[in-house]
Amino acid sequence: MFKRILIANRGEIACRIIKTARKMGIATVAVYSDADRDALHVEMADEAVHIGPPAAAESYLVIDKIVAAVKATGSQAVHPGYGFLSEREAFPRALAKAGIVFIGPNPGAIAAMGDKIESKKAAAKAKVSTVPGHLGVIEDDAHAVKIADEIGYPVMIKASAGGGGKGMRIAHSRGEVAEGFARAKSEAKSSFGDDRVFIEKFIVDPRHIEIQVLGDQHGNVIYLGERECSIQRRNQKVIEEAPSPLIDAATRKKMGEQAVALAKAVKYDSAGTVEFVAGQDKSFYFLEMNTRLQVEHPVTELVTGIDLVEQMIRVAAGEKLKLKQADVKLTGWAVEARVYAEDPTRNFLPSTGRLTIYRPPAEMHADGITVRNDTGVYEGGEISIWYDPMIAKLVTHAKTRAAAIDAQADALDAFAIDGIRHNIPFLAALMAHPRWRAGKLSTGFIAEEFPGGFRNAAPGGESAKMLATVAVAIDHKLGQRKRRISGQLTGRAVTRATSRRVWLDTKEHIVEVAEAGAVRFGDGEVGLVPDSGEAALTVRYRGGAGEDADDLVTVRSGWKPGEPVWSGTVNGKRVAVQARPIPNGYVLSWRGAFANAQVYTEREADYARLMPLKTVADAGKKLLCPMPGLVRSIAVGEGQEVKAGEPLAVVEAMKMENVLRAERDGTVKKLHARPGDSLAVDAVILEFA
Repeated sequence: MFKRILIANRGEIACRIIKTARKMGIATVAVYSDADRDALHVEMADEAVHIGPPAAAESYLVIDKIVAAVKATGSQAVHPGYGFLSEREAFPRALAKAGIVFIGPNPGAIAAMGDKIESKKAAAKAKVSTVPGHLGVIEDDAHAVKIADEIGYPVMIKASAGGGGKGMRIAHSRGEVAEGFARAKSEAKSSFGDDRVFIEKFIVDPRHIEIQVLGDQHGNVIYLGERECSIQRRNQKVIEEAPSPLIDAATRKKMGEQAVALAKAVKYDSAGTVEFVAGQDKSFYFLEMNTRLQVEHPVTELVTGIDLVEQMIRVAAGEKLKLKQADVKLTGWAVEARVYAEDPTRNFLPSTGRLTIYRPPAEMHADGITVRNDTGVYEGGEISIWYDPMIAKLVTHAKTRAAAIDAQADALDAFAIDGIRHNIPFLAALMAHPRWRAGKLSTGFIAEEFPGGFRNAAPGGESAKMLATVAVAIDHKLGQRKRRISGQLTGRAVTRATSRRVWLDTKEHIVEVAEAGAVRFGDGEVGLVPDSGEAALTVRYRGGAGEDADDLVTVRSGWKPGEPVWSGTVNGKRVAVQARPIPNGYVLSWRGAFANAQVYTEREADYARLMPLKTVADAGKKLLCPMPGLVRSIAVGEGQEVKAGEPLAVVEAMKMENVLRAERDGTVKKLHARPGDSLAVDAVILEFA
């Protein structure tokens, strides 16, 4: 077995590999760019080597620098993680030439399967069902349009060397093909150093199902069940689960055996994934093979109990697989949510900055529930523009799908992040979505269910009662502190009326509150005994405007001012509510419901109603940069007339190119930015007359 390995990657996957290597007694070496000098994977590794500037093309993608780092540290093998050099045939060949082991498949398998075009040719030769498409060289955008016309719309334009949603566009018309071809080639070049793309038919209402395979150097290959990855946006996975709610045992066996046959045909000898596009009728077509570890591998690990990173290391060291196909059993259900640094309310645009708060839920395994958080960041760390915006992968496992989803919802509620925008409210809303919970999925799910984009859900019904109750509990805790201080100064206890007016955004809710013990609300008495170390309250929720509610609620919590998550029990049920302070209140978030909460006495509420509302200045005559990024191109000039929908500029952030379009007809008055400029969020790009 290896004594020391180098990890040619960064972020959460580097940290993930370090954990397994440490468990196996193997020393680890990290590599890092200027942007990652203080990264978590650098701190976790036994040794770290600097490899260059922030741009991946000058650091993580430079094979010679990685090989030099391996030699300098005396590492015996290299794990590539995913992305970067993981599917570059030239990388394992360069390592082999230097006498270094590659912890991944042999170069021949990468050449046959890692390239999306070549993999489809190999699959067709093996008589595997494939999606109709054009796998040859595409000369220019006119050629791309001609091919798309022949295949029939919609079509998928896809980077040959791609992955992770980069270099991928769906086109429904000739115009979209021409633009999508240019964007896909550009993204492919910047992300993978290879601008080749291909075009294939886009299957309407499809599901994305993938089979995890594992092979060794002795001809043994097995499959470890399937994952469903249909919840995507911009062709990038957001939620994954194992197994799939669509696939039955017979279909699983058929897909698994086909994946194994394909892997054996190319002498595959590591962990890999065969991806399929599936119809709602359980029909399926080969899509591509990823010759590496997948981002979503944890859900497979949790339902099989198999550490895939450990198996990759053992296979690379020449060991035979100890597992047979009959040994693979799927137990329970696992759900993974990708936590991204992005703003879901602004079309999921990337967000950068410092993580002023980063408090993930505690990892645990108890009462049939597992919570796992794979991450590569820490509180106080920086989210930069240079790399993928993923912060963490939150994974839950339980006996049933419903229980795993509920555990995921609970964990998301307890996940506190501040300093940047993030997608936790969106993920929480997904967990509560009836269609998701019913398993009626497709890759168009997000576009179909959120056609106008995502908006933070206004609290109503159960969520309004929960947030109003927690708001009162927080206010009561803060009030206790103030009253104690005031009592010490005056020599007498300070009391406050029990009735509260809770404003959740602009909607008012009436709540009464009293300390635990013998508590009276005018017409009833309730006896409460506080939990050890937790304050207990009796709350009567009288309802909001237009609501007829009169619910008695028991609240217990040990929350302290300053904690970013209020946690406790409401009527005996464990609850976590994210609570971020704002002037005169808190922003509260629970189960995807989101509101600014202020708590007033009746007299305070009367005065608050008289306060004027602040208005936001109109920025309609300016094109603002929606995220920190690099201006790739400006499509217009000063004095030019533009129509609504026309492209104005392209801004690149976190390896994705974002086309900014005119929202209405107008004339460009002045350009404030040029190609190559690095802009902050809301920086002015151009101004209209």
